[in-house]
Amino acid sequence: MSVPGASNTVLEAVVPYSRMSMIQLLAKIPAKYCSQQTADEMALLAYNRALKLSSPGSPVLGVGFTGSLATTRPKQGDHRFHLSTRTSDRHWASTVTLSKGLRSRDQEEKVSSYFLLKAIANACKVSSTFDSELTESDVVADECERFFDEDKELEQLINGQICFKVYPFSSDKSNGDRKIILPGSFNPLHDGHLKLLEAATSICGDGYPCFELSAINADKPPLSIPQIKERVMQFEKIGKTIIISNQPYFYKKAELFPGSAFVIGADTAVRLINPKYYDGSYDRMIETLSGCKRTGCTFIVAGRKVDGTFKVLEDFDVPELLKDMFVPIPAERFRMDISSTEIRRSCGL
Repeated sequence: MSVPGASNTVLEAVVPYSRMSMIQLLAKIPAKYCSQQTADEMALLAYNRALKLSSPGSPVLGVGFTGSLATTRPKQGDHRFHLSTRTSDRHWASTVTLSKGLRSRDQEEKVSSYFLLKAIANACKVSSTFDSELTESDVVADECERFFDEDKELEQLINGQICFKVYPFSSDKSNGDRKIILPGSFNPLHDGHLKLLEAATSICGDGYPCFELSAINADKPPLSIPQIKERVMQFEKIGKTIIISNQPYFYKKAELFPGSAFVIGADTAVRLINPKYYDGSYDRMIETLSGCKRTGCTFIVAGRKVDGTFKVLEDFDVPELLKDMFVPIPAERFRMDISSTEIRRSCGL
């Protein structure tokens, strides 16, 4: 952090030093606070956090480190530290046991820090010019490396280990940190989707336009890996970025993509503000959408046929507390009465 320009690469650093801090970070009590498993879990959490904090398609790295070093009293166990790094396609882990009594606490801190920096450099595929200062009496053990192909990464996504995967097919440069996201099933992707996102982007101004597909459905089985890859191919052909997530509900999408503008049709907007979809509770609807609002998310709403009649945002009674969350796309800016369902039906699918 002392190097100028560190903010171009460092997204966040968290130091869960106390036991309670570690418990809150992991959302559980670890079997051992200083262990390779705990370092691995920290690295995976850091990787998912980095995905949420970065621009779509930016390569990210999560790092986990936990150690038991020299302290104010003699230790029964080894002086050791555990390291783990995670990228989209690689997991690396190592345990280092230091020669007991050879170094002061400051010296052990320096050795472990250098080893950590070398691991980060290796994960980023850049050369490191400093020595970790390990000696022959120190033991580097349990070093392992695993690589993930696309299928394995999607499997981890479906299982909830990683929060989303970005396919950055677009050559467009990110214009600000905000994402302009059009969620859908894209079965198939059609011109209405493309024109809608263009219209929403013109309304929003700054932001990175992209599409989002949830591999998990609210009322259907999850998409299979071949189904996901088939739908992704549609975006690759036209050079548009698609994010694959595992969150079908908007209040969860808002947590996953804070500060984003979600592009929806009027048919979706009317369901969002209908207490029927919140177990009939108006208060629960307000509470849920207020949570979305606190994340800085908004909804860009296009006109759509609802029960056979073309409707726009102004046709619905949006609660006063939530009105500033919903931004209309005027019908003269966008109207295409087309749907994936109709396309599938016309093709006999």
